[in-house]
This record gives sequence, structure tokens and C-alpha cells, in this order.
Amino acid sequence: MQEVAGYIEKQVAYLSGGCGEDSSVIITLPECSAFSDIPEEALAKVLSYLTLIPRTRQPGVKFIIILDRRLDTWASIKTALARIAASFPGNLYLVLVLRPTSFFQRTVTDLGFRFSQEDFMLKMPVVMLSSVTDLLRYIDENQLTSEFGGTLDYCHSDWIVLRTAIESFAVMVKDIAQMLQAFGTELAETRLSEECSAIEFLLLSHTEKYRRLKFVHVYLKKNKKTICIPNTHHVFFYFQNDVNLKSCFLTCPNCRLLAQLTDMEMAFDGFFDKHHLKLQQYLQLLRYEHGFQEVNYLSVPNIENEKSLFVLQAQRWCDDGAYLLANQQVDKFQSKEGAQAALRGIEKFQEAAPLLLGAGEDVLFLEYESVLTPCLKAHIEKTFQKHSSVQALIQSRCNCLRKLANKHVRPIQLVAPRPENPPRAKSPLFSPKHGMWHLLSDTVCLNDTLMSDDPGNVCDFRHVMKELIETERIYVEELLAVLLGYRAEMDNPSLAPLLPTSLRNKRDVLFGNLPDIYNFHSSVFLQDLESCLESPEAVGACFLERKDHFHLYECYCQNKPRSDSLWRQFSDCLFFQECQKKLEHKLALDSYLLKPVQRLTKYQLLLKELLKYSSGCERVSELQGALEAMLDLLKSVNDSMHQIAITGYEGDLSNLGRVLMQGSFSVWISHKKGPTRVKELARFKPMQRHLFLHEHALLFCKRREEHGENADKTPSYSFKHCLKMSAVGITENVKGDVKKFEIWYSGREEVYVIQSPTVEVKIAWLNEIRKILTNQQKQLKGLNTIPMIKCHYYSCTSTLSNV
Repeated sequence: MQEVAGYIEKQVAYLSGGCGEDSSVIITLPECSAFSDIPEEALAKVLSYLTLIPRTRQPGVKFIIILDRRLDTWASIKTALARIAASFPGNLYLVLVLRPTSFFQRTVTDLGFRFSQEDFMLKMPVVMLSSVTDLLRYIDENQLTSEFGGTLDYCHSDWIVLRTAIESFAVMVKDIAQMLQAFGTELAETRLSEECSAIEFLLLSHTEKYRRLKFVHVYLKKNKKTICIPNTHHVFFYFQNDVNLKSCFLTCPNCRLLAQLTDMEMAFDGFFDKHHLKLQQYLQLLRYEHGFQEVNYLSVPNIENEKSLFVLQAQRWCDDGAYLLANQQVDKFQSKEGAQAALRGIEKFQEAAPLLLGAGEDVLFLEYESVLTPCLKAHIEKTFQKHSSVQALIQSRCNCLRKLANKHVRPIQLVAPRPENPPRAKSPLFSPKHGMWHLLSDTVCLNDTLMSDDPGNVCDFRHVMKELIETERIYVEELLAVLLGYRAEMDNPSLAPLLPTSLRNKRDVLFGNLPDIYNFHSSVFLQDLESCLESPEAVGACFLERKDHFHLYECYCQNKPRSDSLWRQFSDCLFFQECQKKLEHKLALDSYLLKPVQRLTKYQLLLKELLKYSSGCERVSELQGALEAMLDLLKSVNDSMHQIAITGYEGDLSNLGRVLMQGSFSVWISHKKGPTRVKELARFKPMQRHLFLHEHALLFCKRREEHGENADKTPSYSFKHCLKMSAVGITENVKGDVKKFEIWYSGREEVYVIQSPTVEVKIAWLNEIRKILTNQQKQLKGLNTIPMIKCHYYSCTSTLSNV
């Protein structure tokens, strides 16, 4: 179904809502250069889908096809007619063909249709039209869209959005009906325990499930007017008044489903009321039978209730702790007084912690083992795990504040998320000429082998190290605040009414792999950096040892466009506003989702500053390697962001290996075969192509950018051709232009002359290609390195007509 949706989005065929004679429905097949490439099975599915929509409401409806081939050839028309005859599933009343407008193709079409007319007419009625004016003789102007000179208003993107909403609604209604049925079965088959606590738990859990189902159904009923489709000539439009509601319930499939669901709800309400009453009566009976144990009965429920209140209180305390850390204004506790005030605030907060948190999980289970249900035990275990995480963050913040309270340090320069009208800032790092190094005379001096003898360099290096570590702590705490304050809250039942239904299963799209990034930084990288406080010379090694982990950011950045699109769709919903209010954040969620991207760029800036003040360091090569690793990572992220914009490639891009280089070039092509060679050499103007160099293939794409006020500014790349690197050779220099080089394929059967924008770009590409070819030669012929320039590699050829 996803394949069919892709072709429908490309507007291979569409329902405009227009009608012809006898209320026959019009299906339009617009100009489509790739029509012949659509698989037979996919075309049949597209046509079946489009015809099913009107046939659901009006069985036996007739169809008219408008085949627009004004810019095409007779061969294309003949193929299209044959495929329609073989694939069309409905009652085809008429096929109207707009023939080619060029003189040559029009003549060929007339002759071809004259000799093939009988073949087509036996299968379906076909009328060949010379112009749009001829089309008006068969269909009224108000039933044709603007491309055919008509006045019918039609927007394909709006059609896609509305159709998606309709189908989602139908699936949702059916799912709710199944949930009601399943829940009813669960209630009917529930085996009753003889324990009061078990029955109480049943009452609570069943009531909660019933409340959720009722909420979803009420939401569906409230939103039915935005999805219902009355029976009119236009296939889709919103109705705005309740007068049509009765007829809509009779003709609209979605409304019929909703009506059935309403009937089921009424029956289920009665069943649940009886079931709930039965459980309450059974609970009263159990309590009566256990009346002789009145003393135990009075104590046990109270203890259990007390523990339940403990879970809620402890979880609320953990949440408040995370919010407290996330909302502390870092700039205010850079002074001694500010640090002391922040420390007192945290200590005061810890004094209000629930007493039973201090007792420990094992002690709590041991003391109240006889009264704790399995569900309550699970909640308590999760609560203590959450408490441990928050307590570790609190301890880390307190250690930092105690150091700040005892020493006067340079303020940490933070990376603010997307500030409005950012001021032009000076360098955040002190240098010797500022005369500030003496303020840190009480800090631990660096190893003499690490730095030069310049005390300014020593203290400036430590300044940057402190900034790196402190901003890393803040980064980790901000990630935690987002994960707890937004992501985890999407599972909070109390906020469920504020969360749009279509957003509930999109948590991984909105946040991507942010939990993995948080786990890496909080559990691994932050600890690595903190270990460098006493041995700062090891900071370069930290980055080098963990550089593979930083590829988590590639995945995050590749998902970022999908996340941004989802945020723009739901940014105004009450759920996000409530979460932001609880967190007391001045900026919205999207600013915090940008933090990982900002952090990645911040690392290379800090490493450059560390390298600046590390002259004479024995381990300066590690710092240089760390900087190069971060710059390579940024380039890899940038290349992968371009790669995901490639469209039209039918295979799996991941099978081609990592993207090593990408860029735009001018390209000329020549072939050995005579006719093709003449055709290509006649092209004096080069083609503009965007090349993607993978480990195993070289892709040629065409860069496309939309223009206009509402256009997407992100370019896309239409796939044109692929060369396997196992069959590629290169010639470094081409006469007449130092920026040109040759890529030839399959023994110079095909030669591509590539013109780089600069000589430096050409050299960089040649170096990468040479590495690939050298590695391939080593794999084929052992470890003997063979020069690759002007060496021939043979493989099967492939057509280049699409390049």
C-alpha cells in the first residue's frame, strides 16, 4: 500500500471530483514521463484504489478517463491505452485522449491510431482529441480543472491530506470497536480472586481502561464533522452544517462506522455498569466474610494506601528535582554568592524528600511484603530507579556548586538555543593579553610537560577545560529535562486528553534517538571528561576513544527534518504548552531539540581553543586528532543530510556504503557506440549534476529546488545514474582545463568529463577515488599496491540514457 501511495502522491492519476455524462466519474492521467516505468501490479492497484472510492458510495458507477499526452509520443499513447485496457477494474464508459501537439508526433499518432483503432475499440471506447476545445464537447467546463481550461477547483496536496485523514479515521473507528470487543471479553472472562486487594485493583484498572475508551470515543464524535463526506458530485469536501448530518450517516462509510460504534458503546455501557456493580458487591461480600479479622483488615488497607500515596509523592519529588536542576539559571551562580544560594536551594529541596526514600527499596519490601501487590511493587521499583538517577544529578550539581562557592572562576559561556536577534559576542575565552590569569592562582597547576612555560597559556587551557566540562554537565541536565518533561509525559494518563491522537505514536519521530544520546553523554562521556580535571592532557584521547559513539548524531540529524515537520504540525497543541509551563522554560521544545546539533558544533570550537593554548604539549597530536575527528563527523553528518534527500533510487542506499564526498559539478558524457556518441558530443552545454561518492558506487543526481514563498528551501536530488566503483577508472588531467578530470567506466565504453568548481575540490575528489580503487585492488590481488591512474577495470555495462 505504501508503494501505491507513492505513485498517487506523484499524481500518476487522480480524481478531480468532476463528472461527465450520466454522472460518470472522471479519472485524469496527466503528463507523466515515467508512466511506462510503473510496474503493472502497481498501476492496477492505483486504478483499483481510485475506482473503489466512488464505487463504495455508488455501485455500478461509470468512469471516464482523460489521458493527457499533449507532450508525448504515439508509442507512449499506445502503451498507456494497452495498460489501461489490461488494468482498469471498473465500468469504463469512455477514454478521451489529448493527442501530441507537435506536428510530427501528431501525424504519427493519427496514422498509428487509424491502424490500431479496431484493437482498442474492441476493449474500450477511445476518442482521439486534437485540443482542449474538443474536450469541452464531451465534458462541461465546470467539471474540468484549470489545466484543461475548466473552472473546477482542485488541489492534489489537499486531496492527499484529506484522504489520509479519512482512512486514518476509518482505521481508528475499527480499532476502537475491536478494543471495546476485547475489553468486553476480558471483563466477561475475568476470574475473581478471594483477596480484597486484588478486587480493588480490578475495580481501579477496569475503571481506568473504561475511562480511556470513553475519552477516545467522545473525541471521535466531537471531530466527526471535520471528516464526514456527504454524497455530492465533488468527491471530497468539508460540510459545514448539521442539516447534512442525517443524509451523511446514510451515505458516508465513516459515519456508518461511527453510528455502529455508538450502538456498540451504548450496549457496552450497560454491560460495564452491571460488571462494575457485580465487582463492588463481591468486594463487600469478601469484607463481610473477613469481618472476624477486622483489626488486620483495618491495618492492611491503610498501610497499602499509605504506600500508594508514597509512590505518588516520591515520583512527584523526583520530577520536581529534575525540573529544579533544569531551571536553575547558570549565569547567576557563577559568583560565590550565587553558587551558595543555589546550593542552599538544593539542600532545602532535599530536606523535603519523602522519608521512605531514605529507608531503601529492600527495607521497604521486607517490612511490608505481606501487603504489597505485584503492581505496587513494580511501581516502587521504578520509583527508586528514578530516584537514583535524579539523586546522581543532584550530587553532581552540588559538587559543582561547592567548587564554585569556594573559588572565583570565569563565567561559563553557554550556547543559547536560537536566540532572537543574537548580539555580536566577543571571544568567550581569556587570552594572556587580558591579564586575567592571576585570578586563578589558587587552581591546581597543570603538568609541566603539558604546556609551555607561559602561565597565561596554562590558565587559559584550564579555562577552556572548565567550560567544556561545565557545559557538558548542563547539556546532560537539559537533555534529561526534555526526556522527563516532554517525552515521558506523553505516557502520562493525566495529560492524555491534551495530546492529539495522531501524535501519540510519533514519540520516536519527534525525539529521534535522543535517549541514546543522553545515555552516552550521562553514563560515558561526561565521566570521561570529568576524569580529565586532574589530567587535562588526556582530553584529546577522550574524544578519539569515543568517536564511534558520536555517530549517534548522524542518526539524530537525519531524523531532524521529520521531527521539525511534526513539530510545525503540532507546536500549538495544549500538551506542549502544559509541559513547557511545568518546566518553566522560556523557550519552546523545538529550541531544546536543536541542542544536540549546537553541541556537536560547539565541540570543534572548544577543541580549537584547547589546541591554541597547548603549544609544547607532548599529547598535542591527540588534540589535533580529536579536532579532525569532530570535523570529519560534521562533514559526515552534512553529507548524510544530503543523501536522505535523494529521490528515485529504487535500491537501498545503505548497501552502497558510507557517503565519502558529495558536491555539484558540470558533466559531459561520451560513448564508444556511434549514434550515441554523436548525440552526446553534440551537447556543447554541460549537464549540471550533483555527485555522491559512496564506498561502492558513484551516484549522479539532479539537484532540484522549489521557489516561491511557501516552497521548501531544502533541495532534493533526483537520481539519474549509478556507477559501480569496481568498474571505474580515472584520468587526472584533461587538456584545456586544470579543473577537469575524467571518470571512465567499463574500459572507456563510457567516459564522463567532470569539471570541478575549483582545483582544490578536484584534488580532494581524486584522492578519495584513488583510495577506493587502491583498496579494491588490494582486495583483488593481495596486499600489492598497484597504481590506479589509467588502469582499466572491466565489468558489465549499463545504459546511460537517464543521466
